[in-house]
Amino acid sequence: MSDEQQEMFELYLQEYRKLKEEQAQRIGFRDNLLYVTLALFGTVLAFALGDGANPYALLVLPWVSLVLGWTYLVNDQKISAIGQYIRYTLVEKVSNLACRAGADIGEIESIFGWEIAHRSDKHRKRRKIEQLIIDEIAFVVSGIVALIAFWILVPQMQLEAQILGWIELVFLVILGIEIFLYADLGKGR
Repeated sequence: MSDEQQEMFELYLQEYRKLKEEQAQRIGFRDNLLYVTLALFGTVLAFALGDGANPYALLVLPWVSLVLGWTYLVNDQKISAIGQYIRYTLVEKVSNLACRAGADIGEIESIFGWEIAHRSDKHRKRRKIEQLIIDEIAFVVSGIVALIAFWILVPQMQLEAQILGWIELVFLVILGIEIFLYADLGKGR
């Protein structure tokens, strides 16, 4: 490799390291959102159904689901986008550089082998479907259940509460569709 090619290769590796760093941070943040959601649900349910029960507090839970679910979805999509960029764009850049330098492409692609290998195991699709179900339960179904519980506990609610409940339901359905659409069920590259 020439000095210029070596410099480009180092830049690509630096880009790879930075992308993996961002991806790891986003994974940690995304995964913690599930715990935050559970904690907030427990807190609001204790307030809504506890000693000084206030069932109107149940109307907070769909918003919790929406905000945290959307944040989870955005981070999950960015995690997948980083992986896709590495698998397609960065691997191609490094491979092209390697070809110009006369290196073996197989050796270069093996540098990024994990980016493809972890997506190729035989249980990936099942795990991704299970994760999709968990995400839908955590962020969509839980909010809908809170709405149903509110509607049962407060049969003679104010018009504003009815309207708010229906708005929340529409947003939860939209979130559920988005979570489904962004589920990365693909295998391999």
